[in-house]
Formats: sequence, C-alpha cells, structure tokens
Amino acid sequence: MENEISFDAELDARGLICPLPVLKLRKRLQALTPGQVMRVIADDPVAVVDIPHFCSEAGHTLLESAVDGVEQVYFIRKTG
Repeated sequence: MENEISFDAELDARGLICPLPVLKLRKRLQALTPGQVMRVIADDPVAVVDIPHFCSEAGHTLLESAVDGVEQVYFIRKTG
C-alpha cells in the first residue's frame, strides 16, 4: 500500500480460519462509531473473498486491501 490509511482500531486475525475473521470483525465493528476505520490483518486464504463480501452485505466501505505473501490487510470504514 502506497498511502498508509489512518485507522481507529485494529483486528489481528492471523491464525484464524473461516468464519472467525469475519465474525470477530463484525463484533469489533460494533464498538466503532460510523466513519471510524478498522484495519484487519488476516492470513486465511478464504478471507480475500469473505471480508469484501461481508463489507458489501453489511454496507461497510472497504477502503483498501492488499496481499503480501500470505498476509492480507484491509481498511474498512464503518457505516451507520
């Protein structure tokens, strides 16, 4: 990622497998106020599908995502 996005909270989901990264993300987003950004780090290969799908279904904004080897990083803005 060229431009580092500032974030309000972080979820380290490395070592978790489907569906845990999304379940933990949903729970952690509940603590944020609309407009705040969560950074998620994951290494579950299925997360590249699950996390963007979760954001789309829940109405949150996936600001950016990147894959570096087995690690993935997501920046998600919570919506109303």
